[in-house]
Amino acid sequence: MKRKILPVVLALVLIIAAGAVLVGGYLAEKYSYSTERVDLAEHYGSSGQERTIVLGDEVTEEKGIIRDGVCYFELSAAKRLFSEIFYADMGGEQLLYTTATDTVKTGFGEKQYENCEGVTEVDYVTCYAEDDKVYVAADYVKQFVNFSYETYDHHMLVYTAWGEAVKADAVKETALRQKGGIKSSILTDVSEGEALEILEPMETWCKVKNAQGIIGYVENKLLGPEYTVQETPVTDVQTEEYTTRQLPVRVSMGWHSIGGPAGNDTLESMAGGCKGMNVIAPTWFSMTDDMGSIRNFGQKSYVDRAHGMGLYVWGVLDNFNYANENDINIDEYAVLSSTASRQNLVSNVVSQALQLGLDGINLDFEGLDSACGPHYVQFLRELSVECRREGMVFSIDNYVPFDFNTFYRLDIQGQIADYVIIMGYDEHWHNSGDPGSVASIGYVTAGLDRTLEDVPAHKVVNALPFYTILWKIQGADVTDDYVTMVNQPGLIGRNNLQPVWDEETCQNYAEWTSGNSTYRIWFEDSQSLMSKLNAMINRNIGGMAVWRLGYEDKNIWNLLNTYTSLPLNSTTP
Repeated sequence: MKRKILPVVLALVLIIAAGAVLVGGYLAEKYSYSTERVDLAEHYGSSGQERTIVLGDEVTEEKGIIRDGVCYFELSAAKRLFSEIFYADMGGEQLLYTTATDTVKTGFGEKQYENCEGVTEVDYVTCYAEDDKVYVAADYVKQFVNFSYETYDHHMLVYTAWGEAVKADAVKETALRQKGGIKSSILTDVSEGEALEILEPMETWCKVKNAQGIIGYVENKLLGPEYTVQETPVTDVQTEEYTTRQLPVRVSMGWHSIGGPAGNDTLESMAGGCKGMNVIAPTWFSMTDDMGSIRNFGQKSYVDRAHGMGLYVWGVLDNFNYANENDINIDEYAVLSSTASRQNLVSNVVSQALQLGLDGINLDFEGLDSACGPHYVQFLRELSVECRREGMVFSIDNYVPFDFNTFYRLDIQGQIADYVIIMGYDEHWHNSGDPGSVASIGYVTAGLDRTLEDVPAHKVVNALPFYTILWKIQGADVTDDYVTMVNQPGLIGRNNLQPVWDEETCQNYAEWTSGNSTYRIWFEDSQSLMSKLNAMINRNIGGMAVWRLGYEDKNIWNLLNTYTSLPLNSTTP
């Protein structure tokens, strides 16, 4: 009997032992820590000389490049991460950085840079071009922007902001894992006592960052008490302030359209009787070619006479009058994208403005396309530097802002210009074939509100129209004619009109039929202008402008003066 029982017992023991082995293996597999290690090159998505940029606590998609032992950023990344002021002139093979007071230049492949103080030598190539891309040395970027960086095998750690970091020390050796969980792969080892920055505490695991900027997870039980460390900011670069020159009162500016030297003789007739006007802007300067040359109708005697009338004089530079007068095409992109042409244009207008004794320059560049955008902005920066250096007011004319013209960059204009003028008209324009108001109240207020999102209120000037459009509708055909404010009473009298106030546009409106044609007109008069002035008062903006002198009944200036005579920062009509 015993002989029969013994094999059975042995079999049961073997089965139990095998089960124990299986259970033990299962438990060991379930509760043991993974020893699999992450390929950091694959983790960061970097290869060769690339280094993925870890910006503070964020692993970005941007890359740094190690070349000849020097760290470089692709220019587009440097603009996104550090400063959009960097500007590459591909044709001139140079990189520019325009501050509030100077433009710093360095050539592709050079080991030096130049500013108004002279040439500075460095021991690295500042920038280079390769495959239609520009790369700029991190140490060169540090000439203009406060940040720190450290490079490692597959990534680089960059800081642009500093504050208080919450940290905890590891209480024993462990691993920094890719995810929270013991089966997650290891990014790197953590030594006992190593300080880890706490990024995101969780129930049993904690998201942390080590001193090398590697971000991963460790168990809470392996972290000691938390403590706070004040990070030391980089303060090598002292950022220059954009100083502004502004009138001590609200701007009241009138554009004086001058089509030739003889137009200067109309100063007194145009400006006389304009109660409260304090700035006159003659349309003197116009681009004449693709190399930055300009036409100038200005006369010193005009400036002297205007000063005698108590007026500041801001000469207008435009990109269209000369071309229109001579039926030629001027390639704005060619001018603005060439540093030589662009700076020639700046030099020409500033030097001629100084010779004339102008108080400011008013820039009116219209009809640009989005491709011109970054080059136009660089032009604005460079012109603002020279105006600031010479003590001249710099004002810029703009369309009412919409999504399609954001490349005019009101946000940057609000920083570098003294005044940003919104041409609050052309809601419906000549030859548009779309009858409507030139400047309804909704159009004006929406434009101002969008502008004020980017531009300080004291720098905003709203331009009012001294004209409207008479629309003629004949079947499917729509034609139109400009009607100046001074000629509106005659139009009303000839046609026995009785305009009716339109609450939607805040304008007097008339419509009539003659033969088989229908006529429609939205008038600009004291009532419509008062509505616009009230909107301007409520928004406490820096002033008004009018297009143009000579279109108005002089009596309208009594109304306009009630606005411009208000103290700055006053919102009381």
